[in-house]
Amino acid sequence: MDAAGYLAHLRRESSAFGECLRGDLTAPVPHCGGWTLYDLADHLGRGNLWAAVAVTEKRGDHAAPAAPRDPAALVTWFSATSGVLLDVLDTDPSDSAWTIFPPPTVGFWQRRRCLETLVHRWDAESALGISGRLDPALADDGVAEVIDTMAPRQFQLGRARAPRYAVRFAATDTRSSWVLGPGEPLATISATAADLLLLLWGRLSPDDPAVSWDGDFRSARALLEAALVP
Repeated sequence: MDAAGYLAHLRRESSAFGECLRGDLTAPVPHCGGWTLYDLADHLGRGNLWAAVAVTEKRGDHAAPAAPRDPAALVTWFSATSGVLLDVLDTDPSDSAWTIFPPPTVGFWQRRRCLETLVHRWDAESALGISGRLDPALADDGVAEVIDTMAPRQFQLGRARAPRYAVRFAATDTRSSWVLGPGEPLATISATAADLLLLLWGRLSPDDPAVSWDGDFRSARALLEAALVP
């Protein structure tokens, strides 16, 4: 996906997330520890400002103040953080930036913040009892990001042990497939790109009927139970 595509998706996903903030801010967010919707908004909005500084000042130590507690102020604040990020990212993706993993470019953040917002928009809607849809092409790229960036970063940081065997992930709608781990895959996990993304980010159970398995189920499940994402 090119920069324009990421920015268009980021704008839509940020707007949809912002709409959720008109709901119950005390609603618990499943899959995000003990967070409420307010906590999720604080995380995503401060993350927007952190990523913007990573681009403009090429550093990763920015700590934005906490989000306002007042509901109306929170909506305005989150929209402003999204605007700041979108403005900063609207540039050549090959420009340099501080990043959490290679490549050290603006393009990294165009992709990362788009996918971060996608998953958390789904989280916010889930907290409010809304069955949110994930764009198949964007979800497809999200699965790729787990395989090529998020999981390798977890292994590099020692948060998870690099796998000793391979598992294939196959998207039944986009027809993409990815292999994580060395050698010939011992198993294949199949689902739509959206469900694979939710599975890899711990939002969907491996036992969900939307997920199909072929091969060594035990090994594949063990791989999924590793900390493949932060």
